Amino acid sequence: MSTPPFLTLPRCAGALRVATARGEFAALRAEPAGAVRGSALLVPGFTGSKEDFIALLEPLAAAGYRVTAVDQRGQYETGGPDDPAAYAVEALGEDVRALSAALAADGEPLHLLGHSFGGQMVREAVLAAAAEGPLPWRSLTLMSTGPGAIDPGEAERTKLLVSVLPSMSLEEIWQVLQQMEEGSGDPAQQRTPEVSEFLHRRWVANVPQALMTTGSHLVAAPDRVDELATAAGALPALVLSGVRDYAWPVPDQTKMAERLGARRVVVEDAGHSPNAEQPTATAEALTGFWGRS
Repeated sequence: MSTPPFLTLPRCAGALRVATARGEFAALRAEPAGAVRGSALLVPGFTGSKEDFIALLEPLAAAGYRVTAVDQRGQYETGGPDDPAAYAVEALGEDVRALSAALAADGEPLHLLGHSFGGQMVREAVLAAAAEGPLPWRSLTLMSTGPGAIDPGEAERTKLLVSVLPSMSLEEIWQVLQQMEEGSGDPAQQRTPEVSEFLHRRWVANVPQALMTTGSHLVAAPDRVDELATAAGALPALVLSGVRDYAWPVPDQTKMAERLGARRVVVEDAGHSPNAEQPTATAEALTGFWGRS
């Protein structure tokens, strides 16, 4: 999961619920102090939330962008039903389209970004929209996501999680995960008490059925890059990642960018979550790309 470096919102940002044709979604929104150059919708990954983007809010707003980061259906403060159909990739893609329609009502150009699993959901949104007419977005960013299923090692861990969800509570799974982290001796896992408490609260707030359905997708996701390249057409695209990634190998992400004809940015000293690990460099890459789109 992504770990936000802090939880205090900058003065330019606040929490809200975004009303759409498919229900309300919990969100964080940052507003520019001056002229608005455009808007951006940020979609988090598996087990993530809107807080994964918290370190990007201030620098993106300072560059003139109205930024909305959301919890997907079944995540943290958005919630959802105990119905697998609600978390099918087609349904989550429709959620992204509904959120985009709500945000586009502001009138500014809308940039679409998906992190990790969220990248595959924004892909679904683009594919569905292209089948119906012109695309409503100014650009597309795929951050730390890949063309298909996750790396085999990570897939085995995800399969294990999916297999125990019917018989264990999220609290029980959390306790096991903490014991595994403590036994690893990895100093990178050291966090402030506030962030640790948040990660616990976020985890147990997930809808278990959402984790089962989306986790099952990740271990068997089809490669739809060629379809996306055709559907996106002239839509400017960016593939951004860190220099290392446990979910999808970085070379595979580079090949995906080539297949899409997309701009490619690799953020130094970052792993699977450059948005949280190197937010300044990530924000600079995004605003540079959006400014040319």
